[in-house]
Amino acid sequence: MTADVDLVNGYKISRADPMHRILIGRLYHYIVSILFGLKLRDVDCDFRLMRRTIFERINLEKTSGIICVEMMKKIQDAGFRIAEVPVHHYHRAFGRSQFFNVRRLFRTGRDLLLLWYALVVCGEHRRGDVTPLAHQEADPANRVYPSRHQP
Repeated sequence: MTADVDLVNGYKISRADPMHRILIGRLYHYIVSILFGLKLRDVDCDFRLMRRTIFERINLEKTSGIICVEMMKKIQDAGFRIAEVPVHHYHRAFGRSQFFNVRRLFRTGRDLLLLWYALVVCGEHRRGDVTPLAHQEADPANRVYPSRHQP
């Protein structure tokens, strides 16, 4: 990573997945790019290298698979400089995807629409009253995610 880049985001150069997953993935990427105005080749690629300063300015709230969309939308809108690099994608050696069932697809669609309304229509992440996670104290009732309310 160079001094003029805040985040390095990977994109898969060749997916080693069955054809139905490739098609669903492309459709998902197209819809997400249009709805959220994302200018990335692959919003869900898990290869990322980020500066800590990003999390001093943005606050992530989602805990499901749409957290990648939330994170990249907030990072892009905050004006951070993003570089993209190609990465290889290998066939799953063990297990099966837990994502591709009707219930999860429906839930993801619903969650994406709610996120779109919050970030694109209402612009909630652009308000000044949001405290980034890096500046919040841990919530003793929930050790993973701080509470929304500050004392």
